[in-house]
Amino acid sequence: MIRLFAKFYFWVSGWKIENKPPPDLKKCVLLAAPHTSNFDFVFGRFGATILGLKTRFLIKKEAFSGPMGWLVKKAGGIPVDRGKNNRLIEQLAEMFKKNDSFFLMITPEGTRKLVKKWKKGFYAIAMAAEVPIGCVYIDYRNKKVGYGLTFYPTGDYEKDLKLIQDFYRDKYPRHPDRFNLSAMYDEEGQ
Repeated sequence: MIRLFAKFYFWVSGWKIENKPPPDLKKCVLLAAPHTSNFDFVFGRFGATILGLKTRFLIKKEAFSGPMGWLVKKAGGIPVDRGKNNRLIEQLAEMFKKNDSFFLMITPEGTRKLVKKWKKGFYAIAMAAEVPIGCVYIDYRNKKVGYGLTFYPTGDYEKDLKLIQDFYRDKYPRHPDRFNLSAMYDEEGQ
């Protein structure tokens, strides 16, 4: 039922799905970018549903309280207590190992606001779980949600981040002033 609604919503709003993940992909840390608006979650979630991906995502534990808490959990939310060290990377790696199929969607910026550097957690999780990184994108200019690049992290974060950010370079965010790919290159003087 939700998949039909998602397809209808995309059809009515003029959005399209472009590129699907490899059919043999069963486990992956999915990067969702650009992330500059709350609408990114709607389009990303509906896109994943249309593609048949049952994704999980990290969200602050406070989102699980109140009347919407059950919806966040049902949608695949995994609570995170940002105030303490809780071995989150190890716990997520274990979740990957325990499940035959597991897709964890992460926004590398970590927020909808402009950031100077992407957070490295997605990379640490993929390395610890020994799973590939897949790139999911939202392109507001072309009204497309799609799947692109898939690769296993090499252990060379800077090299792999350049590959990832080069992939996202032509994806157009809802709020371009909040999306930054250049911080790493600026720091290196490139």
